[in-house]
Amino acid sequence: MVGLLENISQLSGAVLLFCAIYYYFHFKKIKKERKLTYIELAIYILTQIAIVLWAASNILLFLDRI
Repeated sequence: MVGLLENISQLSGAVLLFCAIYYYFHFKKIKKERKLTYIELAIYILTQIAIVLWAASNILLFLDRI
């Protein structure tokens, strides 16, 4: 049961990462066309931070298993 929950957690993390990357590139494209609104800019910055935090946490978890 724990293994199944870990797999679901990994899958949901991958889906969230995919969505964050999509929105990052979407806002990057919009940024070239026009100035981002305050909310768009906040989401743009939060997605960058979230991707870095997700990658760092996965690296730390991987290193902990070694």
